[in-house]
Amino acid sequence: MNLESCLPNGLPLPPGRVITSDEGDGDLQPLWLSDSPPSTELWPQLRAEHADSGLWPLLLAALDPHDTDFRPWACGEIFPERMSSPADHHPEALLARWWQDYTNTGGPDDNDRLSADERLAITAPFGQSWPGRAPTPTLVDEADAMAEQYARAFLAQHPHARLGLVAAPRGADALAITGWAGPLNYDNDTAKFSAVVRDWEDRFGARLVGVGFDTLHLSIAAPPNRLEDALVIAAEHFACCPDNIWQGDHPHLAAYAEHLIELNCWDFWWD
Repeated sequence: MNLESCLPNGLPLPPGRVITSDEGDGDLQPLWLSDSPPSTELWPQLRAEHADSGLWPLLLAALDPHDTDFRPWACGEIFPERMSSPADHHPEALLARWWQDYTNTGGPDDNDRLSADERLAITAPFGQSWPGRAPTPTLVDEADAMAEQYARAFLAQHPHARLGLVAAPRGADALAITGWAGPLNYDNDTAKFSAVVRDWEDRFGARLVGVGFDTLHLSIAAPPNRLEDALVIAAEHFACCPDNIWQGDHPHLAAYAEHLIELNCWDFWWD
């Protein structure tokens, strides 16, 4: 698809260009990237245009916003050639397998050197037993409104973020279609993470708003309001992104779960 031909007319897009993947023979151009930050009102307008344009808007942060390379986006450090389809993967099976891997070892390379007791303490009360997915809450019809609110907050927190446009049917799929490789140290097929985010879109009214070099930022319309539900959601987060707990501000699953109660945005970071 020629992204430039799909850009919506009548909206004040900042100057930008189509980005070519730096892998393969150079014919994949999965992303249009602005040269400067967008206005706070542009993301909601583009999100509303998605049904007609087919372009999903992303707010993209860089490893170093002051670097002219604006990695990974402006320099084409994206790898759509490597990715499978999100439809090829079952989200609960992925989460269960990842949970088993990370509760039995310290990750792909076992770099954290945790003892067995320390590892079990982090994932208490579940230990090594995968608790299954959290119950699906009753969704309220405000997922898009919550995403718009979070997009404004994200731009306030990341004033150097740029606008990305991706030809994707939904936000989760944009991760694999762009070839984002943020979780590369855990799995180099981003479509698996897209499958999990798809599931969160359906169950919690999640919307993909921002993506950084190795970070992911979702708005959430239906967060947990009870600790028992938040604990199981925290287990899903740990299975998807163990560094949120291993290297985050919350030293174990229970503390992280308390943080999730009534929280309308979920942020992930992979080392």
